[in-house]
Amino acid sequence: MTILSVAIFFSESQVQSLETANIIRKPVYLDYAATTPVAPEVAERMAACLTLDGTFANPASRSHLYGWQAEEVVEEARAQVAALIGADAREVVWTSGATEANNLALKGAAEAWRESHPDGGHIIVSAIEHKAVLDPVAWLEQRGFRVTRLQPDHYGQISPQQVAAEIVSDTFLISIMQVNNELGTINDVQAIGAIAHQYQCLFHVDAAQSAGKLAIDVSPGHIDLLSLSAHKFYGPKGIGALYVRRHGDVKVKAIIHGGGHERGFRSGTLPTHQCVGMGRAAELAAQHLADEPVRIAALRDHLWRGISDLPDVQLNGHPQDRACGHLNVAFGGCNGETLLLSLRELAVSSGSACNSASLSPSYVLKAIGLTDALAQASLRFSVGRYTTQGEIDFAIEHIRQVVKKIHHL
Repeated sequence: MTILSVAIFFSESQVQSLETANIIRKPVYLDYAATTPVAPEVAERMAACLTLDGTFANPASRSHLYGWQAEEVVEEARAQVAALIGADAREVVWTSGATEANNLALKGAAEAWRESHPDGGHIIVSAIEHKAVLDPVAWLEQRGFRVTRLQPDHYGQISPQQVAAEIVSDTFLISIMQVNNELGTINDVQAIGAIAHQYQCLFHVDAAQSAGKLAIDVSPGHIDLLSLSAHKFYGPKGIGALYVRRHGDVKVKAIIHGGGHERGFRSGTLPTHQCVGMGRAAELAAQHLADEPVRIAALRDHLWRGISDLPDVQLNGHPQDRACGHLNVAFGGCNGETLLLSLRELAVSSGSACNSASLSPSYVLKAIGLTDALAQASLRFSVGRYTTQGEIDFAIEHIRQVVKKIHHL
């Protein structure tokens, strides 16, 4: 019996007591690509910014000590985020998450372009971007901008040559994610950025899935705009950032208006505790970057080796050019819904968390050539900082039992 089924009959405190007594157990969490738990060090730092005896004030209140202290810790956090991506702190704009950062980058750049080009212009994106990029681009398309959606190869990658082939005289913006959220496949954003700049196009990167997993360095100047989300690297939900390169050619108009905060890019009172939490999470991510991805990748690969000999199983995405925690697997001959419900001892995903309510097959998996049936029979396992060897061994055994039962082996 799972925690979801007993919660109907027991209060939360009773459920926690039963967990402690090992009578029931939460599923093994293998959905780190959807969100990560807040690191204890991050929660501790955030808690110190909530109450009267902490640093709780409005960072924009510059007439008293409380506000000065809040501004100081927010600016320290901004510098920590900047350090994670090789940026200057003045190039980091706080947002509510990567979705808002993507909207600000795309809509803001388009509005700035339209001031001098009222007839619109041309935007290039990949067809398998996150909905937080595809939906704003579709919105811009309805307002007169032309959009080219690049189809990935069978691994889910976009090549620099593809991008170059689609650039025309009025192409002003290119947006390609660094790591695909479903597949984990990595794109060469430095090479794509170099091509974008060769043709004087702005280049935006959605780095929500790569921060803390890959080394990110915007300092070569090939990336103009880059979106981040704290909850993807053990920070709190509800906070993110947009890197905006300090250069005269990088023009972005605000899409949220109010008090002119964040140098006019994004109005709204900054949540001190969330900014501080993202800063601390970025600091920890930078400290762990040399060893953590190696350990996580080893656990992921162990999981794949443990299930790869099951009937009609295949890996989706690139076998090597992949972020450390992602493992997307198609289970041929299995009904996707039955498979997901049967794996009740594991918390996994059938695709992006933002599309989990949809019954349609993943547009990402369809784009790399999977049939509807195989796309719907695919699961995304994602490993993270707190995953243990024992949990992976348990997951292997559970998956093998379920798949064999479905195949009547």
